[in-house]
Amino acid sequence: MSARSMQEPPGCEPGKGPREARLRAIEQTMRTMPERYLGADPGFDATYHLRLTDIGRTYELRCTETALRVRTGVSAREPDVVLTTDSDTWTRLRDGEINGLQAFLERKLHSRGNLDLAVALESLFRLPDGREPRLRLRRVDVGGGRAISTLTLGEGSDVVLIHGLGSAKSSFLELAALLAGAGHRVHAIDLPGFGSSSKPTLAPYTARWFADNVLRLLDALGIDAAHLVGNSMGGRVSLEVALRAPGRVLSVGALCPAVAFIKRDLHPLVRLLRPELTVFPHRISRRLIERQLWSLFADPSKLDPAVADVIIDEFQRIYGSAGARVAFAASARNIYLDRPFGRDGFYQRLSELEVPALFVWGTEDPLIPAAFARHVRRALPTAEQIVLEGCGHVPQVERAQQTAGMLRRLFVRAELRPRVAGRAA
Repeated sequence: MSARSMQEPPGCEPGKGPREARLRAIEQTMRTMPERYLGADPGFDATYHLRLTDIGRTYELRCTETALRVRTGVSAREPDVVLTTDSDTWTRLRDGEINGLQAFLERKLHSRGNLDLAVALESLFRLPDGREPRLRLRRVDVGGGRAISTLTLGEGSDVVLIHGLGSAKSSFLELAALLAGAGHRVHAIDLPGFGSSSKPTLAPYTARWFADNVLRLLDALGIDAAHLVGNSMGGRVSLEVALRAPGRVLSVGALCPAVAFIKRDLHPLVRLLRPELTVFPHRISRRLIERQLWSLFADPSKLDPAVADVIIDEFQRIYGSAGARVAFAASARNIYLDRPFGRDGFYQRLSELEVPALFVWGTEDPLIPAAFARHVRRALPTAEQIVLEGCGHVPQVERAQQTAGMLRRLFVRAELRPRVAGRAA
């Protein structure tokens, strides 16, 4: 319990209980919110229900491109997001003592509905003293009619976090908070085709195409060079960026990366599959998604069931888009078809990697076995490799603190060495 919640709020009148004083303080906060509203992107229109459990109040926030409307209670309008917290946590958020991501990870703030909109709410308001919000969520134009949804927080050297197949930046929320707290400016992104980014149905969705979009994002954000951290498919994309443009990459942290498969018995069949057929509406059952999600963890206790519900909701919502279904199928196909050897084979190209790299594997990974480490070692003996005993496919969630520590050490080593020169190929 915080010191704030153990005391009667300032201005508590004699004879008035702490609940009434908290209620008056929250009402004052709600009255000042419209004047702190920064506005939103053209066409933005989102409705939030804020439930403050300790004072028994629900507020409706209607955010549009230019204005915020606040009302006590709710209208008949269906909310895009339902946020549940207590008045002390909400006051600390308002004062900038913590950000919404921290509150969510500490289980002091619960969210249902569109997760990106939930994260975006904080970025729409100045802090009471006029400071900019502690985090920012935006869609960054990368050209070609595409935009990449990007969550940015912290200050310092730039780190870009890239998710895996079927996932989104939400898989990196805890690691983003840890790295931002350690002195880095962190950008957790949704690759095109995933999350809240653009979903072109005719895109190739190859590692090279994703890498090109990441480089465009660096340009749009004005980032000369960054540390890249990717999980699964995101690890493969991070390596592709470093191979094509070593001068733009300070280091690569590849977490259970989806490197090229050696055995590809189904190669002829997979080549015949047409991802564009998934444009036709179909649904994956919640039970199947839930089973697949939990299978990624060697220790299921590391994933809060409430957070799992949010992740499953997000996947179902996003997969309802035809573009997202095509992106998922095409990306999965390309991962399997990635050529391991021969001309332009992955491992031959990997041997030419110039930037510092860390490969992290899990002994209980059901998708990318830790045995892949030996293929990487043959191609790139200078790379650091760490095998986590009893860890599954998402070490940034299952071993967040340990993963953050390994990455921070990588970043320090990389920043002490001379920069690699090079341009995008």
